Amino acid sequence: MGSVPIETFSIEEKQLDIEDSSPVQRAEWVLNSPDPQPLCHELISSIKQTVFPYGKKHSSSSKKQTPRDYAASFLQGIFPILRWGRNYKASKFKSDLMAGLTLASLSIPQSIGYASLAKLDPEYGLYTSVVPPLIYALMGSSRELAIGPVAVVSILMSSMVPNIQDPVADPIAYRNLVFTVTFFAGTFQAVFGMFRLGFLIDFLSHAAIVGFMAGAAIIIGLQQLKGLFGFSHFTTKTDVVSVLESVFESLHSEWFPLNFVLGCSFLIFLLLARFIGRRNKKLFWLPTIAPLIAVILSTLIVFLTKADKHGVKIIKHIKVGVNRSSVNELQFNGPHVGQAAKVGLITAIIALTEAIAVGRSFASIRGYHLDGNKEMVAMGFMNIAGSLTSCYVATGSFSRTAVNFSAGCQTVVSNIVMAITVLVSLELLTRLLYFTPITILAAIILSALPGLIDINEAFYIWKVDKMDFLACLGAFLGVLFASVEIGLMVAVAISFAKILLKSIRPGIEELGRLPGTDIFCDISQYPMAIKTPAIITIRVNSSLLCFANANFIRERIVRWVTEHENEMKDNAKGSVQAVILDMTNMMSIDTSGIVALQELHKELVSHGIELAMANPRQQVIHKLKLANFLDKIGRGWIFLTVSEAVDACLNSNLVSLSSC
Repeated sequence: MGSVPIETFSIEEKQLDIEDSSPVQRAEWVLNSPDPQPLCHELISSIKQTVFPYGKKHSSSSKKQTPRDYAASFLQGIFPILRWGRNYKASKFKSDLMAGLTLASLSIPQSIGYASLAKLDPEYGLYTSVVPPLIYALMGSSRELAIGPVAVVSILMSSMVPNIQDPVADPIAYRNLVFTVTFFAGTFQAVFGMFRLGFLIDFLSHAAIVGFMAGAAIIIGLQQLKGLFGFSHFTTKTDVVSVLESVFESLHSEWFPLNFVLGCSFLIFLLLARFIGRRNKKLFWLPTIAPLIAVILSTLIVFLTKADKHGVKIIKHIKVGVNRSSVNELQFNGPHVGQAAKVGLITAIIALTEAIAVGRSFASIRGYHLDGNKEMVAMGFMNIAGSLTSCYVATGSFSRTAVNFSAGCQTVVSNIVMAITVLVSLELLTRLLYFTPITILAAIILSALPGLIDINEAFYIWKVDKMDFLACLGAFLGVLFASVEIGLMVAVAISFAKILLKSIRPGIEELGRLPGTDIFCDISQYPMAIKTPAIITIRVNSSLLCFANANFIRERIVRWVTEHENEMKDNAKGSVQAVILDMTNMMSIDTSGIVALQELHKELVSHGIELAMANPRQQVIHKLKLANFLDKIGRGWIFLTVSEAVDACLNSNLVSLSSC
């Protein structure tokens, strides 16, 4: 109890010391700030944070961590289940059991449908709902995220891998290539997470993802017309023009109306169940079990009426048994390794973007934080393990995660329950799916697509940011009329163009003092802000002064100074005496930026104008020291705040009375 007042007193004492310090002392704080860590140390530190996330960084006691403590921290970082599993209770298991069984009832029919979308045999979709969820349960940190095959990743596979290997001509080679792509996708995901490269997935902006998802949903829907109508021949292309041409050509050839009638009937049933479940939250389970009911009923109808003899296409044989090893089927020596790695990279980014977005959405509802880098590591290892056990790329599904959440899941144990249920189904129930019509799988996929098209979000993006909407529209049209790769490239290109435009042409503001304060703000945003006579205070809205924008910033400042000089001379108010750069926003600088500052200083000095800097950040002041720039402008022209810089200029007799 006695230590609390002493600690409070010491804090108050420090505050008094800060208040009593002079501007010169505060400027020394800036000049004598510690040097930043070298790049190699930052890299090692980032890996340590990933591997030892629960190690004690700061400890009030002098006790050192033992190797056992480090081992425990390492294992808990890799396997979060070791941390929370010790406090797992039976009451939570009851909730997870019900959620897992509910999830399995949706996963089984969806997994079979998504496998057909990826141009794989049905069992591979079920395999993908077994091993990846189990690995994620050990390594993942999201409590709600439901792992398995998803529509977007499946369409990526079916649109990109057939360009390398024809699934009809050689289905075994195609399947092996899919496993290889999955291995590369998992490797990229794990590397992104271990080296904390999560920012790479941010190049696919939210707006681009909205457009991409909408375009992909339409393409997926059009692809399902093959199963819905029972077409025998259909295009392998994914653009809307080719698909529609194939549909019209097939309509004039052999197709079976019974497929269409059966598929549309159950599609209406699934959409109706979805509508009822959304209107009445207590009936959330109805759209969840509706796909399984549709599979059971349609299979019985086909079996009892022998509709397969009248043109209704059925799944037929599904291999019985658990995942088999695919280690020997990975292709690392063939001619397509480079192309497989490229597809793996694209798939990895899309899968991560969807999973992390879904995981964070539900984590925010439950009030906990989800570390994107740890999620990448978990996703990576689960897909690497999946590629070795006959799975293709798995990720977090929004629709199944929503079902998992609504069913009351408490932890990732619901994924374990779901995986075990699917495993049991592979052993015992696959024979019963022999007569399941393919048109039902198409109906199940079509019923899940409305959730991928968010018109309200697109309208919101248009209202808030037109440049973002351009990225959204570019991704949508690119996927729709070209291909999935083109759509992604267009979206990333527009996002990059937006970043480059703001980096190359950053905003530059003139600052003024708010009346009665020491706060300096943009005079265009705060018209009441007062400009200081003969002093130009400028803030550059860029985190980096570099080769891309250095000359633009220098020329803009010089032009601004010239305009102010001419204006002051016309009004007989003297001339500009000082330029103050507020460097608060500038996080780093390169050699081109330093050269630009040197040229700016030289040009200003030639006109009798001093250059001052306020609050340069750690990286900036460190590099300016190394370049000896501080000695050129004088260390006395570095300040902690803009207010102190202005006061110093006023007190140094730089500003003549005539200027005021």
